[in-house]
Amino acid sequence: MTGMETQELIETFEFLGDWEERYRYLIDLGRKLEPLPEAEHSEANKVRGCMSQVWLTHRVEPGSPPRLTFLGDSDAHIVKGLIALLLQLLSGRTPQEILDADVNGVFERLGLESHISMNRRNGFYAMVERIRQIAREHATSVS
Repeated sequence: MTGMETQELIETFEFLGDWEERYRYLIDLGRKLEPLPEAEHSEANKVRGCMSQVWLTHRVEPGSPPRLTFLGDSDAHIVKGLIALLLQLLSGRTPQEILDADVNGVFERLGLESHISMNRRNGFYAMVERIRQIAREHATSVS
C-alpha cells in the first residue's frame, strides 16, 4: 500500500469535517464500485461475520510478482462504501504488500473506529481478514 493513497484518503476525510459528510463520501465511494457480476453473488464469495450481505472475489493479474485485484459488493450503502475504501487501499497490490498493509491503522486514522457501529466494524475486519487470507494463499503459491 503506497503512502500516497492512504494520505489522500486521510486528507479527504479531514477536509470533509463532520461525519454526515464523511458518511455521504463513503456512500459515494460505494456507488462508484465496479459492479460485481450477478454470478459472483454466491455463497462461496460471501464474507462471514458481516450483518449485511457482503461478497468479495478476486482476480490474479499476471506478473512477477502477481497482483491481486478485488471486486466486492454489499446490500448496505455504508458497507459498500467500506468495501470501496478497502479496495482502494488493497486492490492491485502484490500478496506481500497486502499482508504488510496496516489497514487497521488507516481505519483508526480515518476515525472510522469510533464512528461506525460495532457490527459494521466487525464486518469490516471480517472483510480485511478474507482479503488477507486470499493474499496468504497467493503468497505461498508464488514462493
